[in-house]
Amino acid sequence: MALSAEQRAFAGRLGHDFIRGDVLQAALTHGSVATPARGDNQRLEFLGDRVLGLVMAEALLEADTTAAEGLLAPRFNALVRKETCAAVARSVGLGDVLRLGRSEMLSGGRRKEALLGDAMEAVIAAVYVDGGLDAARDMILRLWGDRIASVKADARDAKTALQEWAQGRGMPPPRYEQLDRTGPDHAPVFTIRVVLETGAEETAQARTKRQAEQAAAQALLARLEAEGHD
Repeated sequence: MALSAEQRAFAGRLGHDFIRGDVLQAALTHGSVATPARGDNQRLEFLGDRVLGLVMAEALLEADTTAAEGLLAPRFNALVRKETCAAVARSVGLGDVLRLGRSEMLSGGRRKEALLGDAMEAVIAAVYVDGGLDAARDMILRLWGDRIASVKADARDAKTALQEWAQGRGMPPPRYEQLDRTGPDHAPVFTIRVVLETGAEETAQARTKRQAEQAAAQALLARLEAEGHD
């Protein structure tokens, strides 16, 4: 199936010349516009998640030949999580070529974190199906690029690190509270507060609850460190 000019330009940004245009088109089709004759990208998303995981596991082992599993696992999670996939999707303009239903478009679907992350995994699978593992690997390593080299030696997310800090001092886990939700449905802003048993707290805002919780946890960790609470 022939690709449109926009789809060909997108394939160029991926760095892959598709033989089977229908596979890429399937990867770009969201469930909101799928029909019995034209399925969506969910099956490809399932496959792409596994291909990405394999490539990242290999890359991390090659990048650090001495790191223990306890360090490799959080680095891996940081590189394959939805937020990272969505960031890569934005870097290649994936949202601009997604096929979405009208309601999804009106609700800002082209900018949604989860939707972009899922679609990026589907695109990885499309390259894998069309060109094999080597082609998929080359694309992933190119698009993830510096993220692999710069992933922190200990890439635990801030919420995990704060919880471990609290538990290490005999405290219950931190408590997260949603203080506010503003903005339109397609671009909400969440305000989250994190509180420790000691009363120490910090507040942060972000486009998703998860991001706001992470930002609040990071701010509290930074404050605890600044105050000398190692």
